[in-house]
Formats: sequence, structure tokens, C-alpha cells
Amino acid sequence: MTLLGLGLLVAATIALSPLRSEPSPVTFAEPRAEAKWPLTHGHEQEERDDALRRAKVWTAANPAAVNFQRNPPDPSGLLSEPIVRCRYLPNEPHGTTPKFDCVLRDGEVVKVKYGWASAEVHAEVAASHLLAALGFGADDMFFLPRVRCYGCPRFPFEVAETLNRIGARRILARWLPRDRFVDFESVAVERRLARHEIAMSGSAHDEAAAKGWAWWELDRLDPSSGARRAELDALRLMAVFLAHWDNKSSNQRLVCLASPLTGSTAPCPQPFALIHDVGATFGPQKMDIKSWEAKRVWVDAIECRVSMKDMPYGGGTFPDAQISEAGRALLSRQLGALSERQILDLFTSARFDTFRGWGMTTPPVSEWVRVFRAKVADISSAGPCPDRPSRLSP
Repeated sequence: MTLLGLGLLVAATIALSPLRSEPSPVTFAEPRAEAKWPLTHGHEQEERDDALRRAKVWTAANPAAVNFQRNPPDPSGLLSEPIVRCRYLPNEPHGTTPKFDCVLRDGEVVKVKYGWASAEVHAEVAASHLLAALGFGADDMFFLPRVRCYGCPRFPFEVAETLNRIGARRILARWLPRDRFVDFESVAVERRLARHEIAMSGSAHDEAAAKGWAWWELDRLDPSSGARRAELDALRLMAVFLAHWDNKSSNQRLVCLASPLTGSTAPCPQPFALIHDVGATFGPQKMDIKSWEAKRVWVDAIECRVSMKDMPYGGGTFPDAQISEAGRALLSRQLGALSERQILDLFTSARFDTFRGWGMTTPPVSEWVRVFRAKVADISSAGPCPDRPSRLSP
């Protein structure tokens, strides 16, 4: 064996081998499948489009009553234990942020995002907590001190991504002993909003296109049965506030707030559209305070126009938009209800002050609060916005 081959073998062994061994004190149920709203075969597209037309995007909420010092409610209690235990699930890796799926003992599948140099761990916790507090939909994000993963390789995302390229990912499930574990510290755990997802089935090639919704599709919503213009514009403005440029369709979700009747394919009575993945926020380069401060909310504060064209990928699926006065006022009221103490807690609980990326100097939380409040002031001081159609460009 050559020296290079020996080096690669040693590196692979280190990457694959869990650090410690311990018989799990709990038994893990089989992973539960993600809940899907039943769509009629052959009519999936039209039923999905109909649900989106009738979707809401906001519910009345009192931001002043939110305690950002705590994680979201945890009905099962499994994400509130001193050491959260789960079993590794070798699903196909996606994106660039280190993460993996893990099965809790009741069979619930959660996503664990890890890595001391991963800004997304912190940004997604803060952005999700903020969206939920304001009345927009968001997944429950938990910032946890430790997750113990049984059957995990030492670097699960990196190993799975490498093995996936050579078609050998599934050997992980057979090779790694289940009594061995790796502890991941200071992680973000994503628990999806517990609702039935409205999504078309897709092949591996077009699976991403079959899920979620694009921002340009919001113009199709019918205000007589779905979200009002003010609520849509408040959501658009909030996306700009967060610098949510990574907005491909799969990073938004369409769900049903009601449960389907057994065997029924009746239309969802309460469709709801939400942002699903908000890790690439507060930047646009993920937790980059200088860029976030420099990125103005408005391209024209008098006309109330917003754009993401100067962000990565030209703003993705987000078209330039004209914000209505009602939409501006709605978001201004919700953001303005937050106290300085709450904003401080928002960033502190997401550990913005402890992030130490590659060669980065982390500003104090007080600086994040200052920029946050300045952006709120930009929204509050704009307008009154003219009454014009929302869409400014294709």
C-alpha cells in the first residue's frame, strides 16, 4: 500500500469510527414517516396549486409575550433531557451545512445541525424563533448543549456525502455498531412543524421541484380565501429583513393545519405557507453583521420597493416587489412590539456571542441588537406606501 493510500485509510477510519461505546439506556422505535396530505393520483399538481391559492401565511400573534430565553415547547419532552439521545439515520445528504437525521426514541425524526464553524446553527435558531413570534410559520428550532447520536460516524455529514458520491452511503447503516456513539455539542435541532405537508411526489431527479413553493407564486394567492395582501407583503418584507436569499422552492413549505380523514382525498381546509430553511440569514453570508447592516431594507423607502437582486443568485425565486402600506404597517407593528430585552435574548439564546467561524471575530450581541433596531426603524419610518400592484418584475 502506498503512503497516500495508507493515509487515506487512516483518515477514513478516524472519520467513520464513533468515539465511545455505551449500550443505549433507551430503545429507539422505527422512524416515523413524514406526514403527507393525500393528493389524488393524476391530479397532484392542480390540487397542490389550489391549496396554495387558498393558503394563509400569518396568524395573529403577540410578540411582546414571547420568551426568547427558552426553546420552543417540547410536548414529548425528548428534546428537553440533559442528554438528548437519538439513533443515526443515514439519509441522503443535502446542502452544504453539516447535518444529519436522527431518530428519537418515540420514532420522531429530527435534523441535527452541528459544527463549531457553522453559522447556520445559530442563524436558523434566531430566525425561526423570530418568525414564529411574529405570527409567521416556522419549524421548531432547539439550541441544545449536547446530542448523543448512537451509530453515528464521527463526521456524519462529510462521511455520508463522500460515500454518496460513490454509491456506498447505505453501508453506514450496516457497518456502524449501534452501541457506539458520538456526542455533538452546541447544536441546532430542527423539529418540523407538526402538520401534513402538501407536496407532489417526485423522482430523485426532480424531488426538490416537487416540494415547497417559490416566492413568485405568492401573486397567485386569492385574498378572498387565502392570505390578504397585507399579510403577503409583511412576509415579503420579513424575508428582506432577514436577507433570506436562499429561497429555492424546497426551502419553503406548504402544509395543512388540519388532519385528513382516513381514506379521504378531500382538499385541505386550512393550507398554510411558511419558510422552512432560514439558515442563510442575517447576512446575506450567514451571520455577517457588516453585510447585514449594509443591506438596506428598501431600495426605495418612499415608494416602498424591495429587492434581493444584489444578493447571491440574484435573490433566487424572490421577485422585486412593491410593499403595500397595510403590509408595511403590519410588520412594523409586530417588530415594534419587541422590547430591547427580547431582542437581546433572541440573539443570546442562539449563542451569537459564542460563534467562532473560520478567522471570524464575533461582535457582541449588543451590536446585533443595534442593527436589528435600525432595520425596524427603517420599516417604521417609511411610507405611507402607494397603492400599487405587488409585482414589479418577472
